[in-house]
Amino acid sequence: MPEISTTIHAKRREAQGKGPAHRLRAQGLAPAVVYSRHGQPLAITVDPKELRAALSGEARFNTLLTLKVEGDGAERLVMLKDHQRDPIKSDRLIHADFLEVRMEEKIRVEIPVVLKGKPIGVTEGGILQQSRRFLEVHCFPNKIPKEIEVDVSNLKIAQSIHVSELKMPEGVEVKFQSNYTIAVVAVPEKEEVVAPVAAPTAEGAAAAAAGSATGAAPAPGQAPAQGAAPAATAGKGGEGKGGGKEKK
Repeated sequence: MPEISTTIHAKRREAQGKGPAHRLRAQGLAPAVVYSRHGQPLAITVDPKELRAALSGEARFNTLLTLKVEGDGAERLVMLKDHQRDPIKSDRLIHADFLEVRMEEKIRVEIPVVLKGKPIGVTEGGILQQSRRFLEVHCFPNKIPKEIEVDVSNLKIAQSIHVSELKMPEGVEVKFQSNYTIAVVAVPEKEEVVAPVAAPTAEGAAAAAAGSATGAAPAPGQAPAQGAAPAATAGKGGEGKGGGKEKK
């Protein structure tokens, strides 16, 4: 469970708009907004380096942060709701949105799903596929789990685990309208065997080449080779077709 021990500092931001925001970024700062269910949004300025260090733990973006605003005696418990990075320098934070939370109120957070165990179906040749890598859960701020473990060791080929079958940690619930799949052991695809085409033998190729070179008559039913003279047809009694005997 997350520990409320990370503190970040901020200043109120009076001037808003593109111009003031550009000037803040030129100073190495980032504009931000704190949203609350019980009050108006609060425009602030934060140090991107301090925020990055605060979110570097195992909880990452689900880290609970104690926000201290300069000139404001009250401390706020917040979580990072959204952020924007420079499209060119991806490590540069250009804006952040925070959500103020209270210990007695449940919140919605996304938790990574981690598959545990080697499925029986994988041993039999199946392929394990993870359909969901994050789950949106409802819980109190001090009950946010770091991950949701899913045991897949009993899955056989073509079997799957759905969200309704998950055992959630105490104080954590997941709401869903459709019983979607978390992981499945897919049936391996069979490789299609293609029979090789037999190549002509050396003898056959040589015979075909010789026949073409000598102008040999084609076999019955075949067309004569291109450029070859048609074969003479013998008439009755050895005479040429339509011709008589040679006169002496």
